[in-house]
Amino acid sequence: MVAVVDGAGLTAAPAPPARRLGRSGRRRPSVFRAVVLFIAAVYFLVPLYAALRFALRSPSGGWSFSAFKSIPSQDGFGSAFELSIKLAVVTTVITLVLMLPTAVFVHLRLPRLRRLMDGLTILPVVIPPVVLIVGVLQVMPTKLTSTSYLLSLEYVVLAMPFAYRAFDAGLRALDLKTLVEASRSLGGGWITTLWRVLLPNLRAAILSATVLTVALVLGEYTMATLDQYQTFSVWIVQFDQSNGQISVAASFTALLVTWVVLLLIAVLGGRQRGRRLRREEG
Repeated sequence: MVAVVDGAGLTAAPAPPARRLGRSGRRRPSVFRAVVLFIAAVYFLVPLYAALRFALRSPSGGWSFSAFKSIPSQDGFGSAFELSIKLAVVTTVITLVLMLPTAVFVHLRLPRLRRLMDGLTILPVVIPPVVLIVGVLQVMPTKLTSTSYLLSLEYVVLAMPFAYRAFDAGLRALDLKTLVEASRSLGGGWITTLWRVLLPNLRAAILSATVLTVALVLGEYTMATLDQYQTFSVWIVQFDQSNGQISVAASFTALLVTWVVLLLIAVLGGRQRGRRLRREEG
């Protein structure tokens, strides 16, 4: 009951009904949320199960890992995978060097431009990759278009929305101004502040941006095809025409490795937040 004062005096009004709690004291999840999670799980897990079952199927009717074991020995796999790894490393380095200082500068000096930066960084998702690659091939010099590193510059543009939002989320969780002012008051320059103060606190955000960038490079197909380079994703599509089972096995392996890395990032980020909370409580 809740006491309410009106013109006639003090009256009692019924209190709003409390939400039911479970035995642990937490609110019970709604039925709608459970249904949505179940539909999402079915939507994602059923195709993965079908792909794994197809990759493990043996010609004799049983189950075998021969398709997974024979992936490294296939023609073109070594060169395609090496090219994709090389492009992933170059793209990741360029993305981190460009986007991390930009995100820090916007949060620290130009907070009013956050919405503008959100709109600008989302453009690579809106503009089709075919339009981007055609425009790049028209304006880039011949020396650059003749090398595979042109793909790295193009992938930096594609990775910009994901990397910037990872850094933006990490910076929002920090008291950025206090950290920078404390470092500057102790005589640290901007490079020292970025390297020894901000980077350790943005470890989870940097790992998230790195994994998203690497996953994008390993899975991108349109730009690599139009540039006529056989990356890992192009090799999978082309090899699918001769042996679909091995192609599916390679795709499933790449996806599984990406999931494992994302899980490690989530665990690392949770430990980092736990340590920060314990320090604040202590």
